[in-house]
Amino acid sequence: MRLFLPLLLAVTLLSSCKSEPEILDDINEISLEIQVVRFDSVFASSGPDDLAKLKSDYGMFFPERYPDSIWTSRMRDTIQIEINEQVAKVFPDFEQETEQLELLFKHLTHYFSEFNIPAVYTATEYVDYRNPILALPEILVISLDTYLGADHYFYQGIPGYMAGQLHRDKIPVDVAVAYVKTYVAPPSEPTLLAHMIYHGKLLYALDMLLPLIEDNLKIGYTPEDLAWSKENEQYIWRYFIEKELLFSTNSKLLTQFIKPAPFSKFYLEIDNESPGRIGAFIGWRMVRSYMNSNDVPLRLMLQKPAQEIYRNSKYKPVK
Repeated sequence: MRLFLPLLLAVTLLSSCKSEPEILDDINEISLEIQVVRFDSVFASSGPDDLAKLKSDYGMFFPERYPDSIWTSRMRDTIQIEINEQVAKVFPDFEQETEQLELLFKHLTHYFSEFNIPAVYTATEYVDYRNPILALPEILVISLDTYLGADHYFYQGIPGYMAGQLHRDKIPVDVAVAYVKTYVAPPSEPTLLAHMIYHGKLLYALDMLLPLIEDNLKIGYTPEDLAWSKENEQYIWRYFIEKELLFSTNSKLLTQFIKPAPFSKFYLEIDNESPGRIGAFIGWRMVRSYMNSNDVPLRLMLQKPAQEIYRNSKYKPVK
């Protein structure tokens, strides 16, 4: 199999053919406004004498199982102080993100009528980049120290493909994914196809919930990664078919094609050219094809079995 990418041509075609995204009138008309509590700033400006009031006002951030000495020590901790300074530097305000979250919540309310607008807090958590979002029915906590920019010195030692996701443009995407997962049925079979469709559902939901966000941000690609994936889609699909991978239950395939990675593992010369999660990308394209061919509400699609979506998607990569 030979994969190739006339990059400039692909980027030109993508740019010229892309239409401006629109927000549905029904969604625009939803009246919604959120208040974001900058707990990170509150904590940064507080000292040990303020602890009692902090615990009274923001009890959720102070579990009773921890003694006060933990919090007073943290207030004086030089690492925490440095985190506070860097977060304040990158996020002097949160206005852009607040607008993005309001629009996201409007979409969630539109598509999932029982969705309740949560109270939103920003915080810091010692750069816990694997858990940047806590999304509960009533509370949303965003750890800002995991969105300081891919090149930030806090992230030295973190693999580049993961550090590349640690920037502020990913905040609405990560919040949306956290909530969408509560509405998507997990894979019911251990096949590669089931996992491809599961992640395809998540990504398609982002199409609906975040129409103003670029596709590459949704999947965590660079624009060049996305262009490569589209240009080589037919060859990737042919590889999956010829190798009979779709219905394989080999768990190693999830590492090769689904989980975050610096590149996908075809074990061919083109591996280093490919982005990771290429199976999720193909699943996304398949779900898009299914929704273009079937009149199915978003919520119902999210519960459909993978094989039903596969059979009725009419998916065929364009040559």
